[in-house]
Amino acid sequence: MSRSAHNTALARSAARLACLQALYQMEISGGDVNDVVDEFVAHRFSGENGNAQHTDVEYFSEITHGVISTQVQVDNLIESVLATGWTLSRLDSTLRALLRSATFELIEQPDIPARVVINEYVDIAHAFFDAVEPAFVNGVLDRLAHEIRADEFRIMQEPDDDASARKS
Repeated sequence: MSRSAHNTALARSAARLACLQALYQMEISGGDVNDVVDEFVAHRFSGENGNAQHTDVEYFSEITHGVISTQVQVDNLIESVLATGWTLSRLDSTLRALLRSATFELIEQPDIPARVVINEYVDIAHAFFDAVEPAFVNGVLDRLAHEIRADEFRIMQEPDDDASARKS
């Protein structure tokens, strides 16, 4: 991976974490998405202590706004893979924010491989939780990815016709 690609990946990882924090803040405070995004850009990503140079601010804004604008669809998808009797409201608010953000990316960012999205959010889960929750996140996102991006997984599982022919 080139230095530029590595920096882009790190900046997107930071954007995902910031999105999770913004979604959490909105849920707890009832804040408006535009106000919260503006606050993050003005105060958390700028100044001496800010990390704008390390965060893809545009990507942060895109996924944060996207989660809010598609939240009903996203929530329905998440609930469809939860165990019987479980609802999204039963989950910790941090887990809800994390699953919403990841699900949005699986739906709206087909250029990012599903396995990358899953790994990114499992890593974020490890920053907030012990082993049980990251494993839960992995399981839920894997099920969602197989539903949302079935073709992507089908392609990875299809045998290579040329390799099969050479073995014969």
